[in-house]
This record gives sequence, structure tokens and C-alpha cells, in this order.
Amino acid sequence: MMRRRTTLLTGCTALALALGATACGGGPVSAGGGDKALSGQTVTVAGVWSGSEQKNFQKVLDAFTEKTGAKTQFVSTGDNVSTVVGSKIEGGNAPDVVMVPQVGVLNQFARKGWLKPLSPAAQQTIDAGYAPVWKKYGSVDGTLYGLYFKAAHKSTVWYSPDALAQAGVKPPKTYDELLKAGHTVSDSGLAAFAVAGQDGWTLTDWFENIYLSQAGPEKYDALAAHKLTWTDTSVVEALTTLGKLFKDKQLIAGGRNGALNTDFPGSVEKVFGPKPQAGMVYEGDFVAGVAHDQYGKAIGKDADFFPFPAVGGGTAPVVSGGDAAVVLKDGKNAKAGMKLVEYLATPEAAAVWAKAGGFLSPNRKLSLTAYGDDVTRATAKSLVGAGDSVRFDMSDQAPAAFGGTKGTGEWKLLQDFLRDPSDPKGTAAKLEAAAAKAYRN
Repeated sequence: MMRRRTTLLTGCTALALALGATACGGGPVSAGGGDKALSGQTVTVAGVWSGSEQKNFQKVLDAFTEKTGAKTQFVSTGDNVSTVVGSKIEGGNAPDVVMVPQVGVLNQFARKGWLKPLSPAAQQTIDAGYAPVWKKYGSVDGTLYGLYFKAAHKSTVWYSPDALAQAGVKPPKTYDELLKAGHTVSDSGLAAFAVAGQDGWTLTDWFENIYLSQAGPEKYDALAAHKLTWTDTSVVEALTTLGKLFKDKQLIAGGRNGALNTDFPGSVEKVFGPKPQAGMVYEGDFVAGVAHDQYGKAIGKDADFFPFPAVGGGTAPVVSGGDAAVVLKDGKNAKAGMKLVEYLATPEAAAVWAKAGGFLSPNRKLSLTAYGDDVTRATAKSLVGAGDSVRFDMSDQAPAAFGGTKGTGEWKLLQDFLRDPSDPKGTAAKLEAAAAKAYRN
């Protein structure tokens, strides 16, 4: 299972990327607060985070330690959460809590019988603070196993305010206006968009935003569950809409070949790096971390965003992703692990990382004042304000063979479509063939 962008690159410095899989312990911090009911116990937590994300999550774990007395140990799994956790369970060394980055993996863990249902206390806190849609994505067959602690807002288009101002362009409200604004930007000397076609996951995100807005949430849910086939006319229409952008050489920095040779960090560099080649880049709220950490951009001044615009008369989409905390049955301290998840469900826990930056919480009880800047507050407000209309990243809900593996399935087929967007219907047929094979598995 490939590590995904839901957690990927807020604070994506080269150092953070180089750290790889590590483990770090957070011992008890200074006494004060809490009854230390878990003193002497150690909770092991596994997740994909490394670098600045791991350091910031450790601050949350340290706050849990201060509250309860429990020590914590975080183990970074790298990309392959499913394989790493599976091998640890088989070796009798299961972590207590896993931060799961995909709905598909959470489903897989639950169906293998690895997970404990969340406690009544955790469920009560979730009911009070979260829109029901987040409970749905944390549940399997009606049982709640996962608490979505960290979220990503993947309906944000990031831009250089200088580039748009020089072109005399204001943030567009519709997809057609977006393409029109793109032409105006390109007429002023910069390409409109940097597209990270080398990373197939970015192309799935383009498709999902267009599809959710154009086809609507019911069809989105049906397609995500493969109850609707990829040959449906709604899919062909969404590919046609996406193809309008892909076909237009004037709109994409370096053209289609340039896009296919640009990875996600490279796409951000093309807008916010020292030699800008484009005025806009579409991706999630984590773009801000790269623009700030790697290129020193002041978020809200040198780099800003507008919501992904409405498509074809639909409503503006809000696509999200996230990391869900689950408790493993085989963990040596599963009871203490459940106490950690109960803590993570609180706004108190979310506020720790919100203050550190590079974080969004779906918890509506978390005050927007907890976030450190206006842009993050705006993305958080949009995410929470969307309520039950939020839809989880579709490819993250799919079997990995279709929605989450480099060089195959949806990632590869959308790269092929970027290379040659002339046959949306043919692409839809190939997507359906790949999906049918993967969902059968």
C-alpha cells in the first residue's frame, strides 16, 4: 500500500523526506495535571509520519503522557502500513495503536479481525465533535473502529498572488472560469498550472474533485464502492471535463510531457520556487507546508488558495483524506491504547498539533483560534463547515491494486490519459476493467 498524500508533505523538507522509518520514544514529561492513572505503561503507536509530522505528533503524545503518566513510543512504518503492521502482528510485536492513512486499509484490518471497536467514551466524544460522515468512514459493517485525528483538505487551488495580480485575474468560482483565468495568466507570460503528472495520485485528485462536483455525492459514493461502473456516462463526462485542461498546451507548464516529468514537490516549486513557471498548482492544504518550508513563502501573502471551483452547475466539492487512529487487539497495552484514542478524539489533543502547524482537524469542537494563521483557519473552516457533504478521497477507498499502486490501476491509466486525452470513453473502459479486477480481489 503506497503512502499517500493525506499525510505526505506538510513540512516536506529534503531532510524530512530522508529520515525514512524511525522510532522515537516520548517519556513522561514534567508532572502536573492528570491523575497519572497509566503510570508505568507504554503505548506503542505506528504510523506513516516522519520528519516534522512525526515531531509534531510526538508533541501530542507527550501531552497524553503528561495527562496520564503513560510513556509512548512512535514507530514510523514508511509507505507500507499494511505490510509492516501485519508482520509485527505475526511476530507477536503488534503496536497498540495504528494511525491508518486510508479507508481501504482500515477496512482490511477490520475484516482480518485485528481491531478493537472503539470504546463508548470515544464514541461519545466523536458523536459530540464530528460530522457523522467521519464516523461512517471510521466504521466497518456498522462497528466504529477508527477515529479521524488528522485530515487533509484536497479541494484547494494554490496560487501566487503576484502572478494573478499581474494578469489581472481574481480567484474563479467555476471550472470554466478557472480555464479562462488560466488563459489570461498564460497570456501574461507564465503557464497557468503546474501539474504533477509523474505522481499518479495527483491526477486521481483532479478527477475526484471534478466528478464530485459534476456528478454529485450519490454517484461519487456509488463509484467509490464500485456499485457504479467506470463506463458510466458520468465518468466519461468528468474525463472529458478534465481533458479540456489536459489538451490545452497553453495551460500546463511544460505541456503534457512536462507534466508527466513533474512530481508533486516539483509542481509546487514551479509556482513558488526561485524560478516560477506557473501561476497555480492544484493540490491539498499540504501545498502550504512545502511553499513555506522549502521556499520561504509567507502563507496568505506570497502563497494563497481558493476553493476548487464548481463544475458544470454542481456545488463546489470538498474532498478530504485523513489518518484514523485504530486499536489493535493484539497490542500488549490495548487498554492504554484505547485511552490514547479517547484522548485523540478531544479538541484538547487536536489543539496541540494545530498550534504546531501543518495540521487540520475534522473535530468541530476545536476552536479555529487554535490554528496559527488565517489561511489554515480558512481551510479548517471550509472542511468542518462542509459537514456531511465532505467525501473521502475515492482512490483511498479503493483496493490498493486499483487506487493506490504506482504504475498500475487508476494512477497509470490517468497518466496515460494525460499523455493522450483524446479518448475519454476508451479511458473509462480501461478504468472499469482495472477496477473490476481489483474489487473482485
